[in-house]
Amino acid sequence: MARDQLQVLNALDVAKTQWYHFTAIIIAGMGFFTDAYDLFCISLVTKLLGRIYYHVEGSQKPGTLPPNVAAAVNGVAFCGTLAGQLFFGWLGDKLGRKKVYGMTLMVMVLCSIASGLSFGHEPKAVMATLCFFRFWLGFGIGGDYPLSATIMSEYANKKTRGAFIAAVFAMQGFGIMAGGIFALIISSAFDAKFPAPAYADDALGSTVPQADLVWRIILMVGAIPAAMTYYSRSKMPETARYTALVAKDAKQAASDMSKVLQMEIEPEQQKMEETSKDKSKTFSLFSKEFMRRHGLHLLGTTSTWFLLDIAFYSQNLFQKDIFSAIGWIPPAQTMNAIQEVFKIARAQTLIALCSTVPGYWFTVAFIDVIGRFAIQLMGFFFMTVFMFALAIPYNHWTHKENRIGFVVMYSLTFFFANFGPNATTFVVPAEIFPARFRSTCHGISAASGKLGAMVGAFGFLYLAQSPDKTKTDAGYPPGIGVRNSLIVLGVVNFLGIVFTFLVPESKGKSLEEMSGENEENETSNNDNRTVPIV
Repeated sequence: MARDQLQVLNALDVAKTQWYHFTAIIIAGMGFFTDAYDLFCISLVTKLLGRIYYHVEGSQKPGTLPPNVAAAVNGVAFCGTLAGQLFFGWLGDKLGRKKVYGMTLMVMVLCSIASGLSFGHEPKAVMATLCFFRFWLGFGIGGDYPLSATIMSEYANKKTRGAFIAAVFAMQGFGIMAGGIFALIISSAFDAKFPAPAYADDALGSTVPQADLVWRIILMVGAIPAAMTYYSRSKMPETARYTALVAKDAKQAASDMSKVLQMEIEPEQQKMEETSKDKSKTFSLFSKEFMRRHGLHLLGTTSTWFLLDIAFYSQNLFQKDIFSAIGWIPPAQTMNAIQEVFKIARAQTLIALCSTVPGYWFTVAFIDVIGRFAIQLMGFFFMTVFMFALAIPYNHWTHKENRIGFVVMYSLTFFFANFGPNATTFVVPAEIFPARFRSTCHGISAASGKLGAMVGAFGFLYLAQSPDKTKTDAGYPPGIGVRNSLIVLGVVNFLGIVFTFLVPESKGKSLEEMSGENEENETSNNDNRTVPIV
């Protein structure tokens, strides 16, 4: 324990794992469950939206969303998420984590419902309102990233902090899986109740009018888990680290944590006032001193998250296209509209069940054993290997007898994304920055990731198109093909390995030790001592 560490903070650092830790994981994790459901459920219904609203009379293939509409529907939530991460991250440091935490949930609940109620039956009206509400849905989701990570890191003890933050993030896996399972249930029920012929047999009759309800129900159900956790969030006390180190109210921090930890904690308000007296020793965000101490750290967290999300989201959002390309999902014209939703949902659920969810929980199990740095490096390394293994002999994988092998390799890239940088890029920014910038810096890092997600989501739509003009999807220019796109993603993952070396290891260290706040406090009490670089 550092000489000037407040007793309340030390009590949190050395606390045994207790029920309140699991309560915090569930409350914060249900937000992430909802985030993942809301972000990824759109990829289950984009083909259905194309069939309903963009049917072309006499066409050999079912209607598909035009390129600009597909890009907007798939990517607009990311634009909102990026804005929300920056705004709510900053607000979390200004007003406190607790005050802002409930706001994000309410935005998510209202916009999930509104997304499903997108107005009218004309394509332009439906798509415009869907995109509008999905932008604001993303805005609410964005706020959940920095706040959930920061709250969990500030509540956790230093021995198992990584596992607790990773467990919150791991709820994403269940959210993706829940989206797939719910789409399976809804599509099965509607297909049984409203049977329809395949598109090849009856183009117009293959999309029953009730199919318009399927996508709306799938989108709206995302409001339920968020609404269920609103009350619990409103009852959580403010984190002691914010109250003591940012609001400078050690007495309130000690009172709050005495109730949570069920032990007596000395307020130490005088010590807090003494360490706060010398304002010259504190520095602002992006000041010269901040850049000296944390500039490379911020570059490390932003760049690795950016690179990871290019690869991760280009795979995840367009799984259905890859599965179609290798024949795992039958040709669209051989199915009716609702059957296509079922087949896409089945493929995504299997990938989530077999690789996404296990990958997250492997991280939870090992992050405090082998550390963040090792897991991130290993994850990027194997993602690079498997991407090139998929890309270089790509023609081999497209043969019918080799398709299962392709899916196994593809699943392994997902497994090592989640038992790797997808989890660690979320954990580390919540641990290595000072309390007064923690939420903001996590928001900046996460927003950088969403920028990568947009590059992956929008870029892959165009890149993965066949170089042959006659084989591209309707409305798309020729691209570089799936094989070359996978090679590009392999290079992106390799760059992730390089930038990981900028990120410090935080395993087993207190938040104040990582951020240098103890050293700040010690220099405030002793002007002759210099502030060491973290």
